[in-house]
Amino acid sequence: MLRILLILSLASQPVLAADLPDLGEVSRQYFSDQEEQALGRAIMRDVYSDPRYLDDPEIESYLNQLGYKLVSVSSRNQREFIFFVVDDPTINAFALPGGNIGVHTGLLLTAQSESELASVVGHEIAHVTQDHIARMVASQSQSYWPTMAALALALLAARSNPNVAGAAIASTQAYSAQNQLNYSRDYEREADRLGFEMLTRAGFDPHSMSSFFSRMQRASRFYDSNAPAYLRSHPLTSERIADMEARSESAPYQQVQDSLDFQLVRARLRAREGSPEDAVLAARDTLQDKRYNSEAAARYGLVSALLRTRQFKEAEDEVQILLSGPDIRPMIQQLAAQTALAAGNATLALQRYQAGSQTHPDYRPLQYGYIAALLATERAGDALTRVNKQLERYPDDRRLWLLAAQTHAQLGHRLLSHRAQAEAAALSGNLIAAVEQINLGIKAGDGNFHEMSAAEARRREWQTLEKAQHKN
Repeated sequence: MLRILLILSLASQPVLAADLPDLGEVSRQYFSDQEEQALGRAIMRDVYSDPRYLDDPEIESYLNQLGYKLVSVSSRNQREFIFFVVDDPTINAFALPGGNIGVHTGLLLTAQSESELASVVGHEIAHVTQDHIARMVASQSQSYWPTMAALALALLAARSNPNVAGAAIASTQAYSAQNQLNYSRDYEREADRLGFEMLTRAGFDPHSMSSFFSRMQRASRFYDSNAPAYLRSHPLTSERIADMEARSESAPYQQVQDSLDFQLVRARLRAREGSPEDAVLAARDTLQDKRYNSEAAARYGLVSALLRTRQFKEAEDEVQILLSGPDIRPMIQQLAAQTALAAGNATLALQRYQAGSQTHPDYRPLQYGYIAALLATERAGDALTRVNKQLERYPDDRRLWLLAAQTHAQLGHRLLSHRAQAEAAALSGNLIAAVEQINLGIKAGDGNFHEMSAAEARRREWQTLEKAQHKN
C-alpha cells in the first residue's frame, strides 16, 4: 500500500468544517456511498495482506462486539462497520473509508480500563458516521478516483505507521499532503462530542474519555517530535481536553466494571509478547504475586503462554481450574479445546468444542475452531455439515469460506473448493484473485449443472465489479 504514496503529490490547505457545512452533502456529491464502499474493499484487501494485520478471530470478535455496542446507540447506526486489529505496540486507532476501523494492540494494552478503550473506539466511529474522511477526500479531489485512492491509502499508512508514511510522502516532496492525513480541529471536536454521547448511552464510564486523553497529553510532553502516533493524526489541544472534562463533570459518577472478555483479550496479547519462555515466566509471576484484576484472565494468559512452550500437561492443569470457575466465557472454552487438541487428545477437544458451541452458538471463533478440529481429525463430512450451516447464517464471513475451501478440498470437490476460495478472496476485497480461483474451479469440471451455473454467474458478477473499479 505504501507504493501508492510514491505517486502522491497534493498541494492543499487544511480542511475546515466551515468549508463543508452540510454534514456530508458536498462529499457525497463527489464521493458516493458506492465509491466509498468500493474504496473501502480495496483498502481492506491491502490490510488483510499486510503482515501487521493481526489475524486473531477471538481478539477481532471482541473488538467488533465492543464496537457494535457503541454503534447501536449512535444516532447514525445504519451503516456497517468492520473493526480489525493491527499488531503494533504504538498507541493508535484509525478510521478508514467504508466503515473500517483499526485498533493497535498497543492501545488495547495501554488503556487502563475498558471504558477508556471504548472512548477511543467511539471517537473513531464518529469520524465514520460524520463522513469526515469522505469530506476530506471530496474537498481535495472532487471525482478524481486515483487521487482518492492515493489519499485514502495514505491515510491508512499514516494511521498504521506515521514514520513510514511521512518518509514516503517526503520522498515525493509533497509535504503539504501531511495536512490531509490529520483531522481538523472542528472534526476532532465533533468526534469528541458524538463519541462521548455513545460512551454514556452504552453504559461506559463517561469520565474515561477525558482521563485517557489527559494522560496522553501529559505523556506527549516527554516525546517531543516522537509523540504517540494517535496524537499526530488526531490534534490534541487544551481546548479539547477542557471540553471533555466539562462534559464528564456534568455526567453523574458511576463505577463501571471491566468485562472479563476485555481482561482475557489483554492477557492473550501479553502471552504473545517476547520469547515463549519469557511469556510463561511473566504469566507465572503475575499469578504468584496476584498482580491482576482477574484471576481467570491471569490463568488464561498462563495457558496461552504454556501452549507456546508446548508444556501441555501444566496447561491442561490450568484449564481444569478455569473450567471450574463461575464464568466460563467462550474464549475460555475455545482455549480449553485448543489445549486438548494441541496435546493430541482429539476426542476431548471435540467434546469441548461441541459443548462450547451449544453454550455459545453465536460465538463464531468457536465454530472456526470446531470445524478446523473436525478437519484435523479427518471428519470432513461432519465439517461440511457444520460449515454449510454456519454459512447459511453468515454468508459474508471470509473465514468460514476459507474453512469451506479446506473442507471441499479434503472431500475432493475441486470446483466447490475453488469457489469457496474465490468467495473468501472477494470478501477480502481481491476481485482479481476471486476471478482466478473461480476460473480454476470451472476448469476442474467436476461440478454438476447447478454448481457450474452458479460459479459462472459469480464469475460474471466479479468481472463486472472489477472492471467498474478499474474504470474508476
